[in-house]
Amino acid sequence: MKKNIIIDRTITYVKQVLKGAEGGHDWWHIYRVWNLSKKISVKENADNFIVQLGALLHDIADSKFNDGDEEIGPLKAKEFLESLEVDSKDIKHIVNIIANISFKGGKETQKFRSPELDIIQDADRLDAIGAIGIARTFNYGGYKNREIYNPEIEPNLNMTKQEYKNSDAPSVNHFYEKLFLLKDRMNTKTGKEMAEHRHEFMKVYLDEFYREWEGNV
Repeated sequence: MKKNIIIDRTITYVKQVLKGAEGGHDWWHIYRVWNLSKKISVKENADNFIVQLGALLHDIADSKFNDGDEEIGPLKAKEFLESLEVDSKDIKHIVNIIANISFKGGKETQKFRSPELDIIQDADRLDAIGAIGIARTFNYGGYKNREIYNPEIEPNLNMTKQEYKNSDAPSVNHFYEKLFLLKDRMNTKTGKEMAEHRHEFMKVYLDEFYREWEGNV
């Protein structure tokens, strides 16, 4: 099967699977990560076919919405790609990307690396910060019925992986526990450059948030 047909069928599949998903992890999140991945890939020495499929399938079954099951996403992607008769070596690569892309908190060590994973991971992290990242943070917080902010609950910067997964802290804490950490965890030169602006925007936003919280503006 031609690569462009495989990409088109993957787009159709992802749209169907994620129909009705939480707004920060729906098709439009995939779309943004896919676009960002393609842009970063232009400047990196990577396999564009792997980059596109990995980006399109990276959140096909996020563990957050599947009782913490981190195996279901890679498995669903593998089964789908096998149905399209994608080369087994490519499938293995894409499955490894999906299994290793997420920010897991704690001191988890990433078990797999590749230029394609670096690109998609950067794109996924870029979509977690900046204006889009702020919108996604509060959307997910509302979905989980979390407080927006509680000055009596301080961010926990030393969580284990399990504590991070089970946290129900206010949404503002998420900026410190994850979002502000991502700029320094970018893999590619392009990703690092793009992260700078989004990082600064979040700092400006929180400065304004705290002023308004105290009624100072």
